[in-house]
Amino acid sequence: MNKPASVQVLNAENGLSPITRETVNDKVYAELRRLLIHGAFAPGEMLRIADLAEKFQTSTMPVRDALSRLASEHAIEVLPNRSARVPAITRDRLEDLWQARRLIEGQVTLIAMPHLTADDFKILRTLTEDCERTFVNRSPASIRAAIELNHAFHSHIYRAAGSRVLIPVIESLWLQSGAFVQKAAFLHDEKQDPAGTHHHWELINALEQRDGDAAITALNNDIARAFNLIRAQLDRDDQQAGAPHGA
Repeated sequence: MNKPASVQVLNAENGLSPITRETVNDKVYAELRRLLIHGAFAPGEMLRIADLAEKFQTSTMPVRDALSRLASEHAIEVLPNRSARVPAITRDRLEDLWQARRLIEGQVTLIAMPHLTADDFKILRTLTEDCERTFVNRSPASIRAAIELNHAFHSHIYRAAGSRVLIPVIESLWLQSGAFVQKAAFLHDEKQDPAGTHHHWELINALEQRDGDAAITALNNDIARAFNLIRAQLDRDDQQAGAPHGA
């Protein structure tokens, strides 16, 4: 964009991008949406309107508008004290998102499969290799970068389906589960699964062979990996608190 000068966002460690003065409400919304999808915020994290406005160097109005839009998408919870919160992890929410993601993303993967070309598979391999390299450094910044690469990998597959109806549904699911993915990334055991990308390689191979059953299995295993890490942590938390399993 050549017209307006950009306003630099202060919170660089969260990966916040510059916001331009033009259509500032949409820009703030798009940036917060991107950060939620990519797991920049933890489950239960507070999002205070005044703090966000300061970081974006805007008035509070665009932030309030963005949070209201995100709340309508079930990505955050608006609180009465001029703040909002990323939803906390609960078993019910975890299972609901898991079921929705595996069903919808699985079907879109099947629709996309016949449309994927040799160039697409080259891109998918590159994204997977980049994700493996990025995940070696277990810093918060590298984990966020790996989450973004993982999102780019799956999005490239889903876009090949060419569905104007289903793609926004998937984006909504990713928006709601971004904090869960972040939580799982920090729970990940690199000794058992160095990069967490072996399911990506299985998915690429299955898609190349036009094997729908194998593709669904690989995708479900990939999605389940993150959710299983959180389930195991919830089980450990329940045991430490003396609560019965499944409570």
